[in-house]
Amino acid sequence: MSNAPRLRRLLDLPGVADLEFKAVMKREFAEPLARAEHPEIDEVSRAVFGITADEAEDTPRPPGWDAPERLAIPKQVFAFEDAGWDVTDDKRRPLRVLGHFNQQLWLAIRGVAGELPFLPEGDDKKPDPWGASLAADAKRFKRR
Repeated sequence: MSNAPRLRRLLDLPGVADLEFKAVMKREFAEPLARAEHPEIDEVSRAVFGITADEAEDTPRPPGWDAPERLAIPKQVFAFEDAGWDVTDDKRRPLRVLGHFNQQLWLAIRGVAGELPFLPEGDDKKPDPWGASLAADAKRFKRR
């Protein structure tokens, strides 16, 4: 069993999964210009990070900023993982809406602007298969 901390998932944040579903259904929804036509993108961004993508774009970066938000999306996926975040779907593909949230997430991770949403520690949605097998083994042992 790995001792690595569990990655926080962008997809698990309030409203992000709904927006990802819309982007799956309509490819144009994932384009940067979609924010002008779909105010719900900015609403989710403000609710989750405290800032919108446009505000994040206008935020001055500190000296020495390495501009991770400008990397190609596949490289950002690995960089986000290094920072403790999973920005992929259940099939490990980058989220289609990542371009709507990557700047805000980078700024919040690094403490420049916005905020990271609170997620309680140890709030796993999936049961631990290792622990589940231990419980099953214990039941079998008690029956003997």
